[in-house]
Amino acid sequence: MRRFVFLDRDGTLIEDRRYHFRVSDYAPLPGAYEALRELRAAGFGLAIVTNQSGIGRGYFTEADFARFQSHLLADFAAHGAPVDASYHCPHTPDAGCDCRKPRAGMVLRAASEHPIDLAESWVIGNEDSDVALARTVGCRAVRIGGGERADGVAVAADVLDAVRRFALAD
Repeated sequence: MRRFVFLDRDGTLIEDRRYHFRVSDYAPLPGAYEALRELRAAGFGLAIVTNQSGIGRGYFTEADFARFQSHLLADFAAHGAPVDASYHCPHTPDAGCDCRKPRAGMVLRAASEHPIDLAESWVIGNEDSDVALARTVGCRAVRIGGGERADGVAVAADVLDAVRRFALAD
Protein backbone atom coordinates (compact mmCIF):
# COMPACT_ATOMS: atom_id res chain seq x y z
CA MET A 1 0.00 0.00 0.00
CA ARG A 2 1.21 3.46 -0.87
CA ARG A 3 0.40 6.96 0.33
CA PHE A 4 -1.11 9.19 -2.36
CA VAL A 5 -1.90 12.85 -2.69
CA PHE A 6 -5.07 13.59 -4.66
CA LEU A 7 -4.71 17.03 -6.18
CA ASP A 8 -7.37 19.30 -7.52
CA ARG A 9 -6.31 20.83 -10.84
CA ASP A 10 -7.77 24.31 -11.42
CA GLY A 11 -6.73 26.76 -8.72
CA THR A 12 -4.37 24.23 -7.13
CA LEU A 13 -1.88 23.21 -9.82
CA ILE A 14 -2.80 25.63 -12.60
CA GLU A 15 -4.52 28.98 -12.83
CA ASP A 16 -8.30 28.66 -12.68
CA ARG A 17 -9.55 30.37 -15.80
CA ARG A 18 -13.06 28.91 -15.56
CA TYR A 19 -13.90 26.33 -18.21
CA HIS A 20 -10.58 26.63 -19.96
CA PHE A 21 -9.57 23.91 -22.36
CA ARG A 22 -7.22 25.60 -24.83
CA VAL A 23 -3.53 24.82 -24.38
CA SER A 24 -2.90 28.54 -24.87
CA ASP A 25 -4.74 29.11 -21.54
CA TYR A 26 -2.45 26.72 -19.66
CA ALA A 27 -0.60 28.40 -16.79
CA PRO A 28 0.96 26.40 -13.93
CA LEU A 29 0.83 28.08 -10.55
CA PRO A 30 4.08 29.09 -8.82
CA GLY A 31 5.49 26.26 -6.72
CA ALA A 32 3.37 23.53 -8.34
CA TYR A 33 6.26 21.67 -10.01
CA GLU A 34 8.36 21.88 -6.87
CA ALA A 35 5.50 20.64 -4.68
CA LEU A 36 4.97 17.55 -6.82
CA ARG A 37 8.72 16.85 -7.04
CA GLU A 38 8.94 16.98 -3.23
CA LEU A 39 5.95 14.65 -2.83
CA ARG A 40 7.45 12.15 -5.28
CA ALA A 41 10.81 12.30 -3.50
CA ALA A 42 8.99 11.47 -0.26
CA GLY A 43 7.42 8.40 -1.88
CA PHE A 44 3.88 9.67 -2.45
CA GLY A 45 1.87 8.64 -5.47
CA LEU A 46 0.14 11.52 -7.24
CA ALA A 47 -3.29 11.70 -8.82
CA ILE A 48 -5.24 14.62 -10.21
CA VAL A 49 -8.98 14.59 -9.44
CA THR A 50 -10.90 17.34 -11.19
CA ASN A 51 -14.52 18.29 -11.81
CA GLN A 52 -14.90 19.41 -15.43
CA SER A 53 -18.56 20.32 -15.84
CA GLY A 54 -17.66 22.37 -18.92
CA ILE A 55 -17.85 19.08 -20.80
CA GLY A 56 -21.38 18.36 -19.58
CA ARG A 57 -22.41 21.94 -20.25
CA GLY A 58 -21.17 21.69 -23.85
CA TYR A 59 -18.47 24.36 -23.47
CA PHE A 60 -15.80 21.93 -24.64
CA THR A 61 -15.51 18.26 -25.57
CA GLU A 62 -13.83 15.23 -24.02
CA ALA A 63 -11.25 15.50 -26.83
CA ASP A 64 -10.58 19.15 -25.89
CA PHE A 65 -10.14 18.14 -22.26
CA ALA A 66 -7.87 15.21 -23.20
CA ARG A 67 -5.64 17.47 -25.31
CA PHE A 68 -5.33 20.04 -22.49
CA GLN A 69 -4.75 17.37 -19.83
CA SER A 70 -2.13 15.59 -21.97
CA HIS A 71 -0.28 18.89 -22.28
CA LEU A 72 -0.43 19.41 -18.50
CA LEU A 73 0.79 15.89 -17.72
CA ALA A 74 3.64 16.14 -20.24
CA ASP A 75 4.66 19.54 -18.90
CA PHE A 76 4.73 18.38 -15.26
CA ALA A 77 6.70 15.27 -16.27
CA ALA A 78 9.18 17.44 -18.23
CA HIS A 79 9.71 19.46 -15.04
CA GLY A 80 10.51 16.33 -13.01
CA ALA A 81 7.03 16.08 -11.51
CA PRO A 82 5.23 13.19 -13.22
CA VAL A 83 1.69 12.38 -12.11
CA ASP A 84 0.69 8.73 -11.66
CA ALA A 85 -2.95 9.12 -12.67
CA SER A 86 -5.54 11.67 -13.70
CA TYR A 87 -9.31 11.43 -13.24
CA HIS A 88 -12.07 13.81 -14.17
CA CYS A 89 -15.81 14.14 -13.80
CA PRO A 90 -17.41 15.51 -16.99
CA HIS A 91 -20.88 15.85 -15.46
CA THR A 92 -22.85 18.91 -14.41
CA PRO A 93 -23.55 19.41 -10.69
CA ASP A 94 -27.16 18.23 -11.05
CA ALA A 95 -26.32 15.03 -12.97
CA GLY A 96 -26.34 12.84 -9.84
CA CYS A 97 -23.17 10.95 -10.82
CA ASP A 98 -20.89 9.25 -8.30
CA CYS A 99 -17.71 10.82 -9.64
CA ARG A 100 -18.30 14.54 -9.07
CA LYS A 101 -16.46 15.81 -6.02
CA PRO A 102 -17.27 15.59 -3.18
CA ARG A 103 -18.52 12.11 -4.10
CA ALA A 104 -15.93 9.36 -3.91
CA GLY A 105 -15.99 7.95 -7.47
CA MET A 106 -12.67 9.30 -8.75
CA VAL A 107 -10.74 8.33 -5.62
CA LEU A 108 -12.36 4.89 -5.47
CA ARG A 109 -11.42 4.33 -9.11
CA ALA A 110 -7.84 5.35 -8.30
CA ALA A 111 -7.82 2.95 -5.35
CA SER A 112 -9.02 0.13 -7.62
CA GLU A 113 -6.17 0.84 -10.05
CA HIS A 114 -3.35 1.53 -7.55
CA PRO A 115 -2.45 0.10 -4.12
CA ILE A 116 -3.45 3.17 -2.09
CA ASP A 117 -3.55 3.53 1.67
CA LEU A 118 -6.38 6.07 1.93
CA ALA A 119 -5.94 6.62 5.67
CA GLU A 120 -2.36 7.80 5.04
CA SER A 121 -3.24 9.85 1.97
CA TRP A 122 -4.16 13.49 1.40
CA VAL A 123 -6.50 15.59 -0.73
CA ILE A 124 -5.21 19.07 -1.58
CA GLY A 125 -7.52 21.53 -3.28
CA ASN A 126 -8.95 25.01 -3.28
CA GLU A 127 -12.64 24.19 -2.87
CA ASP A 128 -14.81 22.94 -0.02
CA SER A 129 -15.70 19.99 -2.26
CA ASP A 130 -12.05 18.87 -2.01
CA VAL A 131 -12.24 18.93 1.79
CA ALA A 132 -15.55 17.04 1.69
CA LEU A 133 -14.04 14.46 -0.69
CA ALA A 134 -11.22 13.83 1.78
CA ARG A 135 -13.73 13.27 4.57
CA THR A 136 -15.82 10.98 2.38
CA VAL A 137 -12.92 8.66 1.52
CA GLY A 138 -11.05 8.86 4.83
CA CYS A 139 -8.07 10.96 3.72
CA ARG A 140 -6.66 14.05 5.34
CA ALA A 141 -7.28 17.42 3.66
CA VAL A 142 -5.56 20.72 3.06
CA ARG A 143 -7.60 23.61 1.69
CA ILE A 144 -5.69 26.09 -0.45
CA GLY A 145 -6.54 29.69 0.43
CA GLY A 146 -9.63 30.72 2.29
CA GLY A 147 -7.95 31.93 5.46
CA GLU A 148 -8.46 30.34 8.86
CA ARG A 149 -11.14 27.71 9.31
CA ALA A 150 -13.02 26.77 12.45
CA ASP A 151 -13.71 23.19 11.36
CA GLY A 152 -10.18 21.86 11.96
CA VAL A 153 -9.25 21.71 8.27
CA ALA A 154 -5.66 22.58 7.49
CA VAL A 155 -5.31 25.72 5.37
CA ALA A 156 -2.32 26.65 3.22
CA ALA A 157 -1.45 29.58 0.97
CA ASP A 158 -0.73 27.39 -2.08
CA VAL A 159 0.10 23.83 -3.04
CA LEU A 160 3.79 24.13 -2.09
CA ASP A 161 2.86 25.49 1.33
CA ALA A 162 0.33 22.63 1.73
CA VAL A 163 2.94 20.03 0.88
CA ARG A 164 5.65 21.41 3.13
CA ARG A 165 3.51 22.31 6.17
CA PHE A 166 1.22 19.30 6.21
CA ALA A 167 1.81 16.34 3.88
CA LEU A 168 5.61 16.22 4.34
CA ALA A 169 5.47 17.25 7.99
CA ASP A 170 3.30 14.27 8.85
